[in-house]
Amino acid sequence: MDWSKLKHLGLYQLTMDIIVMIRVCKMFRQGLRGFREYQIIETAHRKHPIFSFWDKRKQGRITFDTMDFVAEEGHFPPKAMHIAQKLPSWRTESEIQTLCNLLQVLDSYRNYSEPLQLLLARVMRFERFGRRRVIVKKGQRGNSFYFIYLGTVAVTEDDDGSSAFLDTHPILLHKGDCFGELGVLTPSLRRATVVCMEETELLVVDREDFLANKLDQEFQKDAQHRFEFFRKMDLFESLSDEKLWKLVTLGKVEKFSYGQLISKDFVESSSIMFVSKGSCEVLRLIDLRTSPFYYKWIWQHLELIDNRPLKTHLNEPSPVERFKEFQIKSYPVQDFSFLKLKHLQNSWEPKGTSFSRRINTSGNTLPKMLGPKIKSRNPHSLKCSMISTKYGDLPEEAAVGAYIKIHTVEEGETVGLHQILLPENEHDMRPLILVSLGAEMIRVRKEKFCELIDSEVTEKLSRFKVNYPSDEDLCRKFLQQSSWDSFRKDLLRLLVKPRQRPPFTPIRPKKKGIYSPKSLILDLCSFNKETKPCHTVFVAPQKYLLPLRIVEAITAPRYKIQELLPQYKNAGVLV
Repeated sequence: MDWSKLKHLGLYQLTMDIIVMIRVCKMFRQGLRGFREYQIIETAHRKHPIFSFWDKRKQGRITFDTMDFVAEEGHFPPKAMHIAQKLPSWRTESEIQTLCNLLQVLDSYRNYSEPLQLLLARVMRFERFGRRRVIVKKGQRGNSFYFIYLGTVAVTEDDDGSSAFLDTHPILLHKGDCFGELGVLTPSLRRATVVCMEETELLVVDREDFLANKLDQEFQKDAQHRFEFFRKMDLFESLSDEKLWKLVTLGKVEKFSYGQLISKDFVESSSIMFVSKGSCEVLRLIDLRTSPFYYKWIWQHLELIDNRPLKTHLNEPSPVERFKEFQIKSYPVQDFSFLKLKHLQNSWEPKGTSFSRRINTSGNTLPKMLGPKIKSRNPHSLKCSMISTKYGDLPEEAAVGAYIKIHTVEEGETVGLHQILLPENEHDMRPLILVSLGAEMIRVRKEKFCELIDSEVTEKLSRFKVNYPSDEDLCRKFLQQSSWDSFRKDLLRLLVKPRQRPPFTPIRPKKKGIYSPKSLILDLCSFNKETKPCHTVFVAPQKYLLPLRIVEAITAPRYKIQELLPQYKNAGVLV
């Protein structure tokens, strides 16, 4: 069939219409690219989207479909969106578990117990709002509470939320936060307005579904556990049940994994934290260059770079000789020449003669010493850049800092109460860092806590004191630990017989962005070398200070154990 016959059959017109429609669709999608509400999320194509493995515990094969989790970066996945659009009664157990796994990225959702997480995954629905959209309005009755999956919202006191866009520092909530929980638990009016600062994706729990699926009973169980925890504390023995339940409702439960940062500075925090489960550590970031002990310690170890003679008990003088030398160097011969000048001045004054002559003396003649002048340190021969401190010059690479552990907070203890009743001029304002060791915390605002406590609790708080060590003591502790670690490694090398063959280490390709462990160790032996370290450096910002390099250990030049203990050259004698 030729082309003229196809025109008569209408196939030509159909083809042209399809081509025009494709072009129009492309133009339509390009024009709506900036509107997220209308953007079409295309499914990605992968070679092997489904894989499975055998589970010995369940004695079955577990299949994982990667296409269920494909989405644009940061947005709610389409598979989860499809589940959240279903009615709670239509969702299967596998769909609820899938949604629960996806929501583990939200901190506020992860703070709930596992049974409550499954119930929330059953009832929550998905919503997307644009910029300036008011989600919660002040004065209205609350019927829902929200989890922020993407975007930022602001909390304001006005009705329309317009002050959030005029205020330079509005109260913001980000991904992982939740709000409106009290509106579902109690039939109360909203106390503030919540408005979207940008395009926001939310997971909503309605009051009707909340009560129908008995989530209020699970919330009551969690609240009962917190009440029993507060009642067991000696601090709250005198509080009534009514005030203790108020403390439970004001408290916010937060769970932190091992090594997770809880607070950058809990001294300036406006909250009090109770450790209900697990434990956490209090750390202090020390600027070592501000310590006089660190300055002396550095130069004592840098003297070994010049191969100076070893000072041991074998080549040291006898105690009598050392005492004589101490007498000579410690007690100078006094220069009494100024007494003669004073006598002449007193004898010339009655005659009307003025005495204003100055006597020029050099620095090495006063005071006169029988022995040589004692020098605190020989001039250094290091070829590296120096920085000036208030104690003297210090190599620039030695200007480092370290995180030092101060205290461990165990279960049942509190953080932030040690100076709540002290006057402001007696507060220890040093920044203290709180890191989790796998802990569950209950956070209460300080002003709300002070409104609930009675006189007996106040008296107990006045006797509650935690004295943290000074920065100088922490610096000494860090350097002593570093010296002990170096000695222990040297001793192990001396005692343990080395292998005849080196252990097999597989060759692994270097990955970009992976830090080298050497970057956390300050090597004093490399100060004289011209080669620069090729590894990354951890830098921590400090208040009112320039960024500081952070180290966890210091490797200093040191004598060998055989030189320190020449009579024990045989390693077996040390054992």
